[in-house]
Amino acid sequence: MAAIKKKRLKVFTFVLLLVSLTSFFLNYAHTTATYTWFPKQMVMHFSEHFKRFMKYPQRPCSCSQCISETGFAPWFDERFNHTMQPLLNRQNAFLENDTYTWWMKLQRERTPKRLNETFMDLFSIIPGDVDPLLQKGPLICRRCAVVGNSGNLKESHYGKDIDSHDFVLRMNRAPTAGFEVDVGRKTTHHLVYPESFRELAGNVSMILVPFKTMDLQWLISALTKGTINFTYVPVPRKIHVNREKILIYHPAFIKYVFDSWLQAHGRYPSTGILSVILSLHICDKVDLYGFGADSKGNWHHYWENNPSAGAFRKTGVHDGDFESNVTSTLASLNKIRIFKGR
Repeated sequence: MAAIKKKRLKVFTFVLLLVSLTSFFLNYAHTTATYTWFPKQMVMHFSEHFKRFMKYPQRPCSCSQCISETGFAPWFDERFNHTMQPLLNRQNAFLENDTYTWWMKLQRERTPKRLNETFMDLFSIIPGDVDPLLQKGPLICRRCAVVGNSGNLKESHYGKDIDSHDFVLRMNRAPTAGFEVDVGRKTTHHLVYPESFRELAGNVSMILVPFKTMDLQWLISALTKGTINFTYVPVPRKIHVNREKILIYHPAFIKYVFDSWLQAHGRYPSTGILSVILSLHICDKVDLYGFGADSKGNWHHYWENNPSAGAFRKTGVHDGDFESNVTSTLASLNKIRIFKGR
């Protein structure tokens, strides 16, 4: 009996050590910086990580702080719903009546057609499985950079920091070529809608943000026959995207962002805030770059030569100030970090 107990103790100790070591190296493997590790430093770092693991064995991630942890900030807890699924797949491809009605009004689509059939057609040409992007866990510390398009990225030299993250999310027409020093060269996920589409590298996942049924129909068309080349403005007739890398932002998640996070401010959320709230659900640590005005108060894109530009902020459909307040509050609660550049 004593021998059996001793054997079980050894097995338990080995498993616990293996789990802790795996968690430790996953937590620190994301950094691209080069450090000189001495035995004493490694022991200290491992010791701290081991203590956190033992103290919080049910924590949702292995970071020192996890975004999805609740019970510390009522403002966050009231808004964050961990059950919401940000991406559309075969299993969740349906809309409740209130969501359907709200979504159809976003672009004032007068004659919506065949939504269920559109979902079926869509998942006949792109994967419809639950995306691995959503598979978080207690042994993972997933670091994500959400890169906006603000001119405050100019001369920021954030490129290396941005590229050090596990996931790098960008949006709309944002280029990287020629701006790598400030905005980085790495992109893992790029959010677009038909009117803001840009060609992407083959290893980049495209996340389509559908504001209307035609957006989904356009994607089907652009991957097959190319029959749609106009929505309310001209859009690409055909696109060259790896079908295995196409994801769809769930319309119900758009409404969740609008209702819970924006408190119905504006007509619908901007791609920027949709990217931020998406990151809260798929990442354990989030850093924001390229959001807000530059140091002189100008609103413009970092690739524009005219720093006084910024008509995009006055579209009338987004409440930029309220969205900025949301991100600022998240930062004040240590849920995200905001890098303001220049």
